[in-house]
Formats: sequence, C-alpha cells, structure tokens
Amino acid sequence: MARTKEFDPDAVLQSALELFWRRGYEATSVTDLVEHLGIGRASIYATFGSKHELYLKALDRYAEMRDPLLMSDLSQPGPALPAVRALVRRFAAEAASPEGRLNGCFVTNTAAELAPHDPAAARRVEISWEHIETLLHSALVRAQAQGELAESRDPRALAHMLLVLLQGVRVVGKASDDPARVRDAAEQALSLLD
Repeated sequence: MARTKEFDPDAVLQSALELFWRRGYEATSVTDLVEHLGIGRASIYATFGSKHELYLKALDRYAEMRDPLLMSDLSQPGPALPAVRALVRRFAAEAASPEGRLNGCFVTNTAAELAPHDPAAARRVEISWEHIETLLHSALVRAQAQGELAESRDPRALAHMLLVLLQGVRVVGKASDDPARVRDAAEQALSLLD
C-alpha cells in the first residue's frame, strides 16, 4: 500500500518559491531545501523532481501569482494611461522598498542568474516578459484609441521600452540604496507618454 503524503505539496512549493526567490538557485542547496521545507530529500524528489525542476515549478507559481494582478491593473475599463503610469510607479516603489531590495523580482533574478545558460529558465523568463509587454501594448493601444496617447507614439515600441525599464528598475532597486534612482528613472520614462 502506498503511503500518503504527510505534507501539503502546494504549501511546500510556496515555501520553496520563497527560499529560491530570496537566495537564488545556485545559493540554495538541496540540504537548504530539506531544512527549510521540513521534508526529506526523497520526498522532494518524489513530489517535485530535481532541484532544477522544483525551481522551475516555483518560477511557474510566481508567474501564476503575479500575472493576474498585472492583467487586472492594465485591463480596467476607462482611461488606460493612468493604469500604465500607476503600474510603472508601483514597480519603482516596490523595487525601492526594503523587501524589494532584499528579494527583487523572481523573474528578473532568474533572467540574471540562469537565463544565459539554462534554456528552460530562459523560456519562462521570455514568456513572462512577453506577457507583460502584451498587456502594456494593449493598454497603450487602448490609450491611443481613447485620445490619451498621441497618434505619433508607437505603442509597441513604448511597450518594449517600459518592459526594459521595469526590469532595469528591479535590478537597480535591488542593488542600490538610493530610491531616487528608480523613482526618477520611472518618472522620466513616463514623461515619454505625454
């Protein structure tokens, strides 16, 4: 007879996400996972696969948590440009916060640490970025159709620029103790939407 799991895989995955997010992939050993998750190595492997597979599942979980929030922020009825501005300002504020400095963004961290040499991680990063860019592009197209954004502006190019800004804000926010850097950069980028 098979034994039943004595732990909640969903809660363990969330706990693994938090550890990987805080420490990164390379700095987190399987021993660290065993201690942090409170389950045995065999249980980790049987439930989630390798450390790498667990990391990718944690990254997928992160996207599942964050993506609906972004969609909600940028898909509200009414004026679209204020929603774009609010999103950029929120990213800047989060990046400059103590928690933002500690953890950064899990996707951005993965892009810097694993994407250059890990195709599975790179694919997930790219999917996340494409999703953000698509949401921004749609909001900017809507803003243009509603007369909030000049016809001379290119919504696709602006979406590219904002994505790069948001990712850069996350990196600089994590490494800098000067919140004005990210705040000023965000405001300068937003001035391009006038």
